[in-house]
Amino acid sequence: MGKEQDPLVIFRELLNLFEDYTKSGFKTQYGNISLTKPRNKPLDKKKRSLTLQEIALKIKNCTHCDLCFNRLNTVPGEGVFDPLVMIIGEGPGADEDKTGRPFVGRAGQYLDKWLKAINLIRFKNCYIGNIVKCRPPGNRDPKPEEINACFPYLEEQIKLIRPKAILTLGRISSQIMIGIQKGISSLRGGAYFYKDIPLVPTFHPSAVLRDSTLRKAVWEDIKLLRSILKQ
Repeated sequence: MGKEQDPLVIFRELLNLFEDYTKSGFKTQYGNISLTKPRNKPLDKKKRSLTLQEIALKIKNCTHCDLCFNRLNTVPGEGVFDPLVMIIGEGPGADEDKTGRPFVGRAGQYLDKWLKAINLIRFKNCYIGNIVKCRPPGNRDPKPEEINACFPYLEEQIKLIRPKAILTLGRISSQIMIGIQKGISSLRGGAYFYKDIPLVPTFHPSAVLRDSTLRKAVWEDIKLLRSILKQ
């Protein structure tokens, strides 16, 4: 009979074997064997487009909150894949509810001028959407339950669209995307991250149309966004 091995020696060998595996997989006479799952390959643009259309259809048929009862159209968003910037507002207004498109009213036209100032165009290198996809009655703030019902759609859109940076417009969208409950005057002026995506918050265009003294602050934020894109 062979000599029994010391249990401590066996334990140390098992530890060494486990350490080898965590570094490079198990070593066998046939090479290294890894038990980890291979990473999924990223979807190509055709598959991403089909998936984005599926999300838009889910939004169109969504009844997860009370906003569905008063809407004329859902507003999933529009733009290009892999944009330099994804612009995220609070929710659709009356013009958006009529057309099913984001930021097409007076505030949207003003937003286009902001973007143009740093060579951004919505159908060339941008994607524009909102926190909620249906118009809140009277353009009131979205309720927490409405945001919670809609936010998963936005999360999936961001994964598919893959923006280089995010620009949030106004208090609601900035608070939700940054995760800090402060006013927009306190949040703006700096850069944050949504997951690993740089994010710049600024005032909503409609607020600037009401108060022209906010223009200087918005321009500072837009320049900050431009500097991030250059990096």
